[in-house]
Amino acid sequence: MDDLSEVAEAIADPVRREILLLLRHSPLTAGEIAGRFPISRPAVSRHLRVLREAGLARDEQIGRHRRYSLVPTRLAHLATWLALFDARRPGWSQRLAALETEVHRTRRDRKRAEPDTPSPSAPHPREDIA
Repeated sequence: MDDLSEVAEAIADPVRREILLLLRHSPLTAGEIAGRFPISRPAVSRHLRVLREAGLARDEQIGRHRRYSLVPTRLAHLATWLALFDARRPGWSQRLAALETEVHRTRRDRKRAEPDTPSPSAPHPREDIA
């Protein structure tokens, strides 16, 4: 699996996205994170492991506690890739306008190619003839 897919898969889960939102402000211990969710601590630990393995969070052992922090660069790579599809970026409006023009041209050409009124004995153009 490539890096972007790994990151996208990790953030697909709403609990993991919420954990990332929590970590954007400051590092938190696993207990502090788990205390904010109505799911079991082992379930939160599994989410944290997925985030860590995807490179979105790092952990640091401090005494008996494990503190997690956000790794924003991994999200930045995904954001950069997603920005390629943003229609508001320069150049997209011209591409979309050109596409719209081509769609209208194709529709006009199809209408011109269709007969005005089909004769009653002629088969419908979309009927299969056996």
